[in-house]
Amino acid sequence: MIRFDQVTKRLSRKTVLDEISFEVDEGDTFVIVGLSGAGKSVTLKHMIRLMAPDSGSISIDGESIESMGRSELQRVRSKFGVLFQSAALLQWMSVQDNVALPLREHTRQSEEEILAQVNERLELLGLGDAGDKYPAEISGGMRKRAGLARAIIMNPKIVLYDEPTSGLDPVTSRRIDDLIVDMRKQLGITSVVVTHDLHSALTIGSRIMMLHKGRIVENATPEEFIRSKDETVQSFLASQYITKKGKWESFSHE
Repeated sequence: MIRFDQVTKRLSRKTVLDEISFEVDEGDTFVIVGLSGAGKSVTLKHMIRLMAPDSGSISIDGESIESMGRSELQRVRSKFGVLFQSAALLQWMSVQDNVALPLREHTRQSEEEILAQVNERLELLGLGDAGDKYPAEISGGMRKRAGLARAIIMNPKIVLYDEPTSGLDPVTSRRIDDLIVDMRKQLGITSVVVTHDLHSALTIGSRIMMLHKGRIVENATPEEFIRSKDETVQSFLASQYITKKGKWESFSHE
């Protein structure tokens, strides 16, 4: 579904991505982890060509996107929904209007049809009573859920999540994790998640890829990831008090 082949990107003379190659299969929840500056968000931006590689190729559903024209690129981008780190809700619009915005801009559906779909998504994400509220009137976790409702309103095949649990308390973070899992189970959505939160990564991921200094140091199932022999991976795990023993010893991903 998503394929990177020897992708390199340099920014301000720094090599941010260094010949990275990987694939995301349909139905995966593919999690990208790493320290700040490792190239995680840059990788995400390349998937919808907000950035273009200096070398290498990127394909979506078998189509190379690095040389696509505007109309072709728009068609490919329509396969994606994006949940930004800040949720990126428009503060002067209600939750309902924020979620409805893509349908109003990109479809010719009637207002009745649009509101029916919006309310269905809000109910799905536990926001049925928040449609008439404004972003400043709801919690950070609710804003994330509203952002997710907007990200999936156009029925995308793939959703990109940029630090979905950033700035949230542990309980709310786990609720966001549950929602990401539910999106895969209920809607068949393929997810690509950038996060620093290894507890989240191990809970939701079908595969976890770690970037370090622009290179891939591990790409494995959660079970394999916590048993990686790579020193960088083990140091990252230990920094969040995750070891091969204890809680994660019998860990298995559904």
